[in-house]
Amino acid sequence: MTQRSLGVVMNGVTGRMGLRQHLMRSVLAIRDQGGVELSDGSRVMLEPLLVGRRETRLAEIAAAHGLGRWTTDLDGALADDAYPIYFDAQLTSVREESLTAAIAAGRHIYTEKPTSDSLEGAVRLAHLAQDAGVKNGVVHDKLYLPGLLKLRRLVESGFFGRILSVRGEFGYWVFDGNGQAAQRPSWNYRSQDGGGIVSDMFCHWNYVLENLFGRVEAVTARTATHIPERWDENGERYDATADDAAYAIFELAGGVVAQLNSSWCVRVHRDELVEFQVDGTLGSAVAGLHRCVAQSHAHTPRPVWNPDLVETERYRDQWQKVPANAVMDNGFKAQWEQFVRHVVEDAPNPYDLFAGARGVQLAEAGLQSAASGCRVELKALT
Repeated sequence: MTQRSLGVVMNGVTGRMGLRQHLMRSVLAIRDQGGVELSDGSRVMLEPLLVGRRETRLAEIAAAHGLGRWTTDLDGALADDAYPIYFDAQLTSVREESLTAAIAAGRHIYTEKPTSDSLEGAVRLAHLAQDAGVKNGVVHDKLYLPGLLKLRRLVESGFFGRILSVRGEFGYWVFDGNGQAAQRPSWNYRSQDGGGIVSDMFCHWNYVLENLFGRVEAVTARTATHIPERWDENGERYDATADDAAYAIFELAGGVVAQLNSSWCVRVHRDELVEFQVDGTLGSAVAGLHRCVAQSHAHTPRPVWNPDLVETERYRDQWQKVPANAVMDNGFKAQWEQFVRHVVEDAPNPYDLFAGARGVQLAEAGLQSAASGCRVELKALT
């Protein structure tokens, strides 16, 4: 079997997402399985070059995973032709500059989101990559989750008939760091450091909505900073200046209305940390990270409102589980494989930097709506 190597500069692997999801569960998992299989049966083995700011931490990660190359010199890494792909999982505040340098070096781009901390910057990156002729992709991990793959199958089969609405709940209680350590880094709660749940989550909601139900055409949002003070990783109190909850209505092409709540100040009373309910004329479904249940029109019960009587039927029991019907791999790893095939054999990859820019656009529109109290329409990006 023919096998080739493909070098990947991985910037930001000392962070939680870059280390766990992208290095360990994607690139190294691909290495362990013998590479990415191409359409002709040959395989591509990924060779990572780790980049970051902390030498000690990079050396620890490299040693722990049997990797021979790491550096704090990004320019030097981008100048090495043995590494034609650049991946970025840094803080959003420094991502645009690094992506710009990688594009200028002629590297193919694969990046976390948001791609920039401004719509202007995100669009500029998309045009830079287009003009340079480099292939580019943005992480759209939630589309590869088992629950949403099952939901996509229902959508594509016509199960819902005409889709009417989408309702989503995302979030969990993030401790403030006083007494119990917070589950998220403190920068998430400081707007001056690029924090905020809108900038973090609306880019996700954009690609989920546009790829499953239709392009977002308008948004009405309300944000809040429910917890005004928190304690950082060193136990120091700080003012929380970023939004920690957002409540939004999204108007989609075709008339679908989506309502999504996002909060780091909510205690979970649902089966998974994110759930989407889709209602249509012929059926409904509820999908989470892994599970998906559905109810067709023929199996829909006929509830009658009577607050004086205790319910005798458990409504949750009247839904059917949607089977996987296939092996569903880690979503981050699956998209890495898709992007590698895009680079090597020009396989399709619709999730490019323009898609990433639309996510930034929705976040900016959400914040604008919250600040003004008005509905904000989104223009098509070119």
